[in-house]
Amino acid sequence: MLGKNGERYVFADIAINITLEAKELAEIAVETAKTSELFGIDPKVAMLSFSTKGSAKHELSQKVADATQMAKELDGELQFDAAIVPSVGEQKAKGSKVAGHANVFIFPDLQSGNIGYKIAQRLGGFEAIGPILQGLNKPISDLSRGCNEEDVYKLAVITAAQSL
Repeated sequence: MLGKNGERYVFADIAINITLEAKELAEIAVETAKTSELFGIDPKVAMLSFSTKGSAKHELSQKVADATQMAKELDGELQFDAAIVPSVGEQKAKGSKVAGHANVFIFPDLQSGNIGYKIAQRLGGFEAIGPILQGLNKPISDLSRGCNEEDVYKLAVITAAQSL
């Protein structure tokens, strides 16, 4: 996700996996951090949830908390505002190195991720490039049915860079 003022964020998983188990969510988080580094982003990974650090007890938020434990050096479960707004992160997740400073967002399921990226794109004016598929033997990417020629070009460049 590219912002008009140079902001760069990575969202995952927004295109393939409808539902995820904690282990799969952890694997996606680790792979997404690696992908971020390919593009010069120092990953600060937030595992997103409707709960921040146990503020809500439910099997869905627990899945995110479990995935966070499996994928070391990440932070979660965090609500989006706690992940990106420094003052909210400090209030809701004191002592977190990621809260308020995240740039890589791991969504708990396809529905949340897809909705989130389209809100950022359509209301926030962010340019969405991807999806970039991860964890396969060779680089492969996917294009939205709504893509244009520039989208194809940019994703082709990214896919080529992954093969180096």
